[in-house]
Amino acid sequence: MSFETPDDLPRAFARSWGARDALTLASYFVPDADFLSLTGGAAVGREEIAELLAGELSGAFARARLVTGRVKMRPIGSEACVVIQRFVLSGIVHADGSDAGRVGAVLAATMGLSDAGWQIVAAQFVVEPAV
Repeated sequence: MSFETPDDLPRAFARSWGARDALTLASYFVPDADFLSLTGGAAVGREEIAELLAGELSGAFARARLVTGRVKMRPIGSEACVVIQRFVLSGIVHADGSDAGRVGAVLAATMGLSDAGWQIVAAQFVVEPAV
């Protein structure tokens, strides 16, 4: 799946995360994309990204919700853009089933424009350090 503009990514990402739809999330990436997840897992390519996200969304993040916060778009010419989206992530579950509380998270996605539209080339979805 591609986007008309990079601005479309943050809400689509949050919607698909909330639906626990790892395949749709992976479709936002180019076929050979690189991804670093919240748990520190790394994946290359849509198939690995879908597998990594499916595991996370059925585990610690099975009840997690993302709420969008600030976003920053950093265009790099006319065919590339870095999207930095801050989220609040709640509903995280520890292995023992207890609530892990809320954390800040950042999706930093480098997007590229092709004939099909905008897609993620590489992304890091990481916990935002507390200040």
